Amino acid sequence: MWVADIYELMLTVDLRDDVPDDELDELRWHLGLGSQPEDLRIVKEFPHAVEGEHGELVVENHPVPLLGCHGAATKLTGALVSVLARSGCGRGGGWVLTSRQEFHPDEAEGLGELLSWIAGKASDYQREPDGNIQLGWTRFYEEQQPEPLMVRDGVVGWPL
Repeated sequence: MWVADIYELMLTVDLRDDVPDDELDELRWHLGLGSQPEDLRIVKEFPHAVEGEHGELVVENHPVPLLGCHGAATKLTGALVSVLARSGCGRGGGWVLTSRQEFHPDEAEGLGELLSWIAGKASDYQREPDGNIQLGWTRFYEEQQPEPLMVRDGVVGWPL
């Protein structure tokens, strides 16, 4: 029998119009929609353990797009995709972000940094009266029922 700790992450977020161009460029990179900026400001550290010259454990910084998979899902059904577009259809200015990705709990720290940043840029109407911001949902790959993905005070409430 095959076992994995894979989760589905589904984001549906409207972003304010005041997101600076350099941050939009970095977000596009994270979404697999652009090249890596020279200076990373949203998520700065991407620790990756490798074996050093003498067999010792060395932690290096290896930046990778956190929401950049596109195409067929490997463990879930359907496709992985990320889209960032200007809002329209009478919704005013700003940006619309939709992303469906697979992730492992080991990726939650870096992914949480990006999601906290996204929550900080979310349109005001996405903020609930208690201060929570719902970005979408997560679902363990074997479960049918998704769990809301909430951010409160810059902290992602992972239902892991």
